[in-house]
Parts: sequence; C-alpha cells; structure tokens
Amino acid sequence: MSELFDFGKAILEQQPFSVLLGTELNTFEPGTAELSLGVRDELKQQHGFVHGGVVSYLADNALTYAGGSVLGDSVTSEYKINYLRPALGQTLVARARVISAGKKQAVCNCQVVAINEGEERVIAIAQGTITRVD
Repeated sequence: MSELFDFGKAILEQQPFSVLLGTELNTFEPGTAELSLGVRDELKQQHGFVHGGVVSYLADNALTYAGGSVLGDSVTSEYKINYLRPALGQTLVARARVISAGKKQAVCNCQVVAINEGEERVIAIAQGTITRVD
C-alpha cells in the first residue's frame, strides 16, 4: 500500500458516518479516488432503491478524496449530482478524478455505478469544487 492510500484509509476511519455506512476506500492516488459501499436494506428507500442521499454522500466523498489527493486537507465547496437511474445492485462504486487543480481548489467529476451480478451500470454523475483547508 502507498503512503497516500494508508493516509486516505485513516481519514475514512475517522468519519463516523462513513464507518456507519461501511464505506471502503479502493483507490487513492494523485488525481483519483474510488470508494465503494455494500448495499443493504437499511440504505434503501420505499421502492427498494438505494436512497439518493446515500448515492449523493458517496459521490461527495469520492469528489473530496480526489481533490484532496492533490490539495491536501480539503472540503467540498459545492457539487451537483444527476441521478440517471435507480440504484439497484449489491455494491455501489464512486470513481472520481481531478479535472483541474490550482493551489487552493480543484474541480472534480465522479461517476457512481451500481454493480448487480457483476454488471456495472452508471446510476449518477457528479461534479464538484473541492477547496483546501488552510
């Protein structure tokens, strides 16, 4: 494991909400991050889809990880998410990457996919501005 990845895992373990949801860090390299989450009934809404708030959380956190990989300690300044289809599957994966970065902020994008019986479907896309914490 790289030093950056180990640092990213330590940060995730300090986020009580991420621990509650069972989020895992799969990739954390300069300019990119991937987070995943196993789907369970407690994360679903009344129609049986993963709740949009859970999908949004996963995108937000992946965006911030990607931005933080080049900026250091960071927070989300803003982000937008488009839900493309219902979140159905056994696992959700958010893959984010830096599009442009300066000294204090980075613009990142993210795709969230649902994996159902080995097949991936994009369920949401997001874009956000990540700001370094001074």
